[in-house]
Amino acid sequence: MTMAGLRTRSWICSSVLAAGLLLPSGAWLGTAGVGFGAGDARAQGAPGLGLARQSFVVAAVRRAGPAVVTIDTERTVVVPGGASGGLPRGLLNDPLFRQFFGMPQLQQQPAQRKERGQGSGFIVQADGLILTNAHVVEKSDRVTVGLQDGRRVEGTVVGLDPLTDLAVVKLAGAGPWPVAPLGNSDTLQVGEWAIAVGNPFGLDNTVTMGIISSLNRNATKLGITDKRLDLIQTDAAINPGNSGGPLLNAEGEVIGINTLVRTGPGAGLGFAIPINRAREIARQLIATGKVSHPMIGVGLDGVKPGDGSGLSQGVRLMSVQPGSPAARAGLQQGDVIVAVAGQPIGSPAQLVAAVERAGVGGSLLLTVSRDGRLLSVTVVPAPLAPR
Repeated sequence: MTMAGLRTRSWICSSVLAAGLLLPSGAWLGTAGVGFGAGDARAQGAPGLGLARQSFVVAAVRRAGPAVVTIDTERTVVVPGGASGGLPRGLLNDPLFRQFFGMPQLQQQPAQRKERGQGSGFIVQADGLILTNAHVVEKSDRVTVGLQDGRRVEGTVVGLDPLTDLAVVKLAGAGPWPVAPLGNSDTLQVGEWAIAVGNPFGLDNTVTMGIISSLNRNATKLGITDKRLDLIQTDAAINPGNSGGPLLNAEGEVIGINTLVRTGPGAGLGFAIPINRAREIARQLIATGKVSHPMIGVGLDGVKPGDGSGLSQGVRLMSVQPGSPAARAGLQQGDVIVAVAGQPIGSPAQLVAAVERAGVGGSLLLTVSRDGRLLSVTVVPAPLAPR
């Protein structure tokens, strides 16, 4: 699994590239746009055959497409040590070797090089605020934004949150800028159309289509342990460079932000951050430049058959951090949380989501199974310390 951003030194995966050619009018050119003979009426979408030249995808992309941008980044990378003439560094560090060959004291001069990357984003406010992935712009010295109409504008990172992989970038200039309409990711259903728009492999304004394959895929189950995300899964092609671009519904509304792509065996799975979650994070980034994440200070694992708990579902506390909100509330290692606010839970992801909803300083009423007894425990989440 890899982030779908594109950097020149790595982040390339083996995937099939689905690319389109955008005409100045905004229409996508396919075989129906080529001058075939009368025998190819079906390819031309003849009215008598009931085939339309343009699908709902055309309308959806026209609605959101002008607000989709390319984000080019540049950062300075420090490389320890200077030139070594091709000799092993350990040999050059040996004082006897240097003395024998009359070499001066080796000066460890750090070298610098420029590293360039590319991703996607989309404008969410007419004053030039852009949503993208944190990994697209993280540690960047310079951000340049390319618009669909050919303009290239400098951008400034307003704030970013590595834990949810979201960032806000502000365009230089007053605008007004084209804006992508936002949808409601809470109403999504498996099987709905999904349209990914972005700049995979540096190919601007590429559109791919699929369906919503699943909802609420927890990042930890995908092997992403440093993120706090429940993701939309789609089979719409998401490739390196698509990171930060929008996932659209059939109406052209943004329902997610493309962020992950499965590489290697089983490739063809893409993942996006739900737009409702992104809205919450963006509000905090715009207001303060950072995000406050609640935590209770526990290590979690799901209840498993035959583990001795005698329970069919719940979340076991594998560890309790000393001095944490959980410890202050009296929770102990080995406790099993079976319900939050009276609602049964069956996975660590559900408990994490409940903590997020409670927020910093909120109240979290837990039902805990300990030594065969049920206890009610109230925990008050504290802010997660920045990394």
